[in-house]
This record gives sequence, structure tokens and C-alpha cells, in this order.
Amino acid sequence: MKKNTIVMLGGFIIAGAIVFLLMAATPGSSGIELTMKELLANQEEHKDDFVTVEGLLIEESIKWNPDKIELKFDLEDNDGNLMHVIHNGTRPDNFSEGVIVILQGAPTKKDTFVAETVKTRCPSKYEGEDVENYDPQAHKKLLDQPPTEPESAK
Repeated sequence: MKKNTIVMLGGFIIAGAIVFLLMAATPGSSGIELTMKELLANQEEHKDDFVTVEGLLIEESIKWNPDKIELKFDLEDNDGNLMHVIHNGTRPDNFSEGVIVILQGAPTKKDTFVAETVKTRCPSKYEGEDVENYDPQAHKKLLDQPPTEPESAK
């Protein structure tokens, strides 16, 4: 074979490998995001899709089996829809009542979701105070104070 043919063939193989690895490493990017209500209403349509869905954790429903590393629990949305979840992986740290749970995975049989990933977030940590409780004078006082010098600079 000529040298140019070998170089071109090697380049095509490397480019193909890069494309394959990028596609294999990002399965979630091809998924869809649904509300729990949409997912439960059209579960059969999405059984082969990689889906992201979220809901509120029902703490009494948590069943953790550390021997099998299996977590089962129920989620609820604001409309009262209920979904059973199965996750073969570790239990998140802040898994308690009122936590918003974000799932990625696939719906299976009726009202059941097999989660590949389970993430939690607590929105109360990141929300500010109500606008009714806002005191503009207190805010103005904070802004009028001169910046303090850090202890390490003294």
C-alpha cells in the first residue's frame, strides 16, 4: 500500500473512534425531559427513551437494601400523581421528606421508573426571603458600610 493510503485509513479510523466515544459517553444528551404528569400519561410511548423527570420524595416509601445496593421509593408531583422508583445504586445523602428528586432513566411497567441516576436538591437552601419581608433600609445600611479588611491582611 502507498504511504498516503495508510495515513488516510489511519485518520478515518481515529476520527470514527472519536465519534463513537463521544456518542457512547453522552447518553443523557439524547434524552427528553418530562413532567411526572406527562410521563405517567404517555408512559408506553417513552418506554425506550432516556427520560429526566422530577418529583417530591415520600419519605415513608423509602426501602433501602444495602446488601443488594437497591433503593426503592415513591415520588409525588404537585397534582398528586404517584410514581414508584427503583434504583440500583447508592442512596443520596439528603434523602428526606420534601426533597426534590431528579431522576434519569427509563419508565418500565405502569407507574414505575427505573432510575440510572438519582439526584436531590433542597430549594429552600437557595431561595431568598419573601418580598413582603424585605426591608430596604436594612439593605441600604449593608451597602453603606465601608468594606472591612480581612484579618489576614492586618
